[in-house]
Amino acid sequence: MTYLESALLGLIQGLTEFLPVSSSGHIQLGEALLGVKETDSLSFTILVHAATMLSTVVVFRNDIVGIFKGLFKGQRQELIFAAQVVLSMIPAALVYVFFNEQLEGFFGEDLTMVGICLLVTAALLALTSIAPAGDKPLSYGRALIIGTAQAIAMLPGISRSGSTISTALYLGIDKTRATQFSFLMVIPLILGGTLMDIASMSEPVAGTAATPTPVLAVGFVAAFLAGLFACRAMIGIVRKGKLWYFAVYCTVAGVLALLA
Repeated sequence: MTYLESALLGLIQGLTEFLPVSSSGHIQLGEALLGVKETDSLSFTILVHAATMLSTVVVFRNDIVGIFKGLFKGQRQELIFAAQVVLSMIPAALVYVFFNEQLEGFFGEDLTMVGICLLVTAALLALTSIAPAGDKPLSYGRALIIGTAQAIAMLPGISRSGSTISTALYLGIDKTRATQFSFLMVIPLILGGTLMDIASMSEPVAGTAATPTPVLAVGFVAAFLAGLFACRAMIGIVRKGKLWYFAVYCTVAGVLALLA
C-alpha cells in the first residue's frame, strides 16, 4: 500500500463512516478501483476505525463529559441513557460474535452484494422524508430497535449512520437526539471490536514490511480529519432533513456497483 492509497482509503473511511453512504461498501469499492486490498492489513483496518472513533469523541466531547459527570453523580437521566447505549450494542455484538465468519464472506471482489445493499440504504434514506414528527422519547425498546438496525448495517453497503438515524426518525425521535444517539452508541462498539481484533491479530499494530508505520499514520490522519468534517456535516444534514440527497447518491453508486 502506498502513501496515496493509504490517504485515499483513510479519507473514504472517515467520510463514509458518518455520511449515510456505507463505509464498508465504499472501502470495498475503493479497493476495487485502486487495485489494493485494505483488509489484508489488519493494522490499517484497526487504525482507521480508531481514527473515526476519535473524531466522534472530539465532536461529542461535551456530551460525553456530561454523561460521565452524570453517571458519577448518579443522575437518573444519564444512567438511563448509558443503559440504552449498552442495550443498543447487544444485537451487533451478538452478530459479531456468532456470525462474523459468515459476514466476512460478503466482503470480497464481487460487488453485487454491495450494490444491492446500497440500494437498500437509498430506500431507507428516501423514506425519512415521510417520517413522523420527532416528539417521542428514546425508550429502551426504541434503543434496542435502533441497535438492531446497527447490526444489519454490518453488511457491506448498508450505512450504519444512515440506518440507525433513519430508524430513529421512523420511531419519532427528535432529529438532534437521533443523531447524537447514533454516533455515541457506536463508540463502545468500535472500541470493543478494535480490542478483539488486536487480541486476535498476528501482525503488530505498529506496521509490517508490507504496510510500514508511516503509511499507516497517513491513513489514520486522513481518516481522523475526514471524520471530523463528516461528523459535523452530518449533524447539520439531519437537522435540515436533507438525508434524501444521499438516497440519490446511494442509488447511483448501487447501480454502478451492480454493473461493475
